[in-house]
Amino acid sequence: MSEKIKILYVDDEPDNLVGFKASLRFHYQVITAVNVPQALSVLSNHPDIRIVFCDQRMPDKTGVEFFEEIRISYPLPVRILITAYTDVESIINAINKGNIFRYVKKPWVEAEIISAIEEANKFYLANSMLSVKHTELQKAYHELNKFAYSVSHDIRGPLSGLQGAINLAREIDDVEEMKEMMELMGKSLKKLDSYVLSMHDYYSLQRGELKVTEINFKKVIDDLKTMYMVISKTDDIEFNVKVNQHETFRTDELPLRMIFNNLLSNAFKFQDKNTNNKSVDVSVDVHDALATIYVKDTGVGILGSHIGEIFSLFYRANSQEVGSGFGLYNVKSALVKLNGQIEVNSVLNKGTTFKVTIPSI
Repeated sequence: MSEKIKILYVDDEPDNLVGFKASLRFHYQVITAVNVPQALSVLSNHPDIRIVFCDQRMPDKTGVEFFEEIRISYPLPVRILITAYTDVESIINAINKGNIFRYVKKPWVEAEIISAIEEANKFYLANSMLSVKHTELQKAYHELNKFAYSVSHDIRGPLSGLQGAINLAREIDDVEEMKEMMELMGKSLKKLDSYVLSMHDYYSLQRGELKVTEINFKKVIDDLKTMYMVISKTDDIEFNVKVNQHETFRTDELPLRMIFNNLLSNAFKFQDKNTNNKSVDVSVDVHDALATIYVKDTGVGILGSHIGEIFSLFYRANSQEVGSGFGLYNVKSALVKLNGQIEVNSVLNKGTTFKVTIPSI
């Protein structure tokens, strides 16, 4: 059974309130208020109110003035004026100033009130959908602007590097110098490849559907460990892994691996180059159908003022290494997909710990 439409009726005459509520109580959820302060309190405590009826003749404020007051703070509820006035100017004033949906004459007829409610509810639903779509459109537009900047910066950067290395190579005869140029080209290509893979991950998360499989965390971590052991040895970073899983766990493996990969990538990338005891520690504990994952590093850390923004698309909290700005955004998107949560604890120049919890499906 669908939930009853919630309605607020404001009138300073108690008999009118009682009659209105008695007539409509079986079909709608009616809340009443005898004055404007009480009505404002009701609106504050019931954000799901869809329709507001108000009598025009109120002692402290007219219905038009009340509607004019609430239209900014509470724009979604549909406003309907109840009036005994026959003055056309008064009705026009109500429409223009209070942005009412319609008005109902006193004494009201139940059939007319029900008709007004049903039409107002359709209008409310349409406006709500438009509001959601508008928010989504604003978000998409904002991301598109960032994406355009990111493409020009993160793709053109490596390409410019390649072009510059090629131009220099044309003038070089020495083999050792040529090898240095090849090394620079390789680094530019690696950046470009990393960016393209991050974009692929981003769109996979945005459009992909869940594909649930049984997860062996030891295997997942071992696969990633093989990838990162080279960096571990090359940069003298101790890499420690601990997995505790004695029960079946099910989720989508692709976004799970994406979470691990992005967190590990950052943990190795943002190590403090001035310290001799660099390390990355990963632990996974599966208990009562919940996986708790910690990724801890001895990196440069994150400023407290940046913590709230690190999961935003294209956001970069550190200039030590140039990243795509997709990584932690992809982590957050993957966790939304898996119904997971993430917490961050970081101390500048000491390191960062990410705690991730994911429920089994």
